[in-house]
Amino acid sequence: MKKNSVRQLTISALLIGLGIIIPMVMPKIVIGPASFTLASHVPLFIAMFFSPGMAVAVALGTTFGFLVTGLPVVIALRAFSHLIFAVIGAMYLQRHPGLVLQNGKFTLFNLRFQTFNFLIGVLHAVVEMLVVMAFNFVGNVPASSIEGGAFYFFFVLLGVGGLIHSLVDYSIAYFVAGTLSKHFELPVFVKAKQEKTISGAPRTAA
Repeated sequence: MKKNSVRQLTISALLIGLGIIIPMVMPKIVIGPASFTLASHVPLFIAMFFSPGMAVAVALGTTFGFLVTGLPVVIALRAFSHLIFAVIGAMYLQRHPGLVLQNGKFTLFNLRFQTFNFLIGVLHAVVEMLVVMAFNFVGNVPASSIEGGAFYFFFVLLGVGGLIHSLVDYSIAYFVAGTLSKHFELPVFVKAKQEKTISGAPRTAA
């Protein structure tokens, strides 16, 4: 039990570190006034394949990391908002681990998982959009001062752009997790394989 707890803490710490470092070193797609960093959400998405608790730890850890590294407060607030989709998504994966496999095998073109990915992406984008809107409202930032206009910034860039960003990052995380699951034990993938084994076991006559 103690060994498992240490393993969980170690993995959480590694994912938090990656979650802080990736936005600093990975290339950004800039569509003024917004920017999207490739793979910035991957560590948190990977944590969701472990447990809701790890997802919470990584979301809070990256939020704190962004604050102490001097990034704008709105970035930390957006990271904090990830708690919502991370917890909901991780809990759903715990209850329905089978969706990470298709016909008992891992494949990136898994319709069930990509549907889940889309729904998480919508939740992700909506919550981040609301957080930024609230931040601008509290800061009394007039809509006319936003480059391209408020609708374009909030609904097109943060909404649609955020959804696409989430879809890409979770697909990357799914590929990484699926590849790692062939060599290491990732809880959700382990449960999915166990479910497949049980469902595929021959029935004995009563």
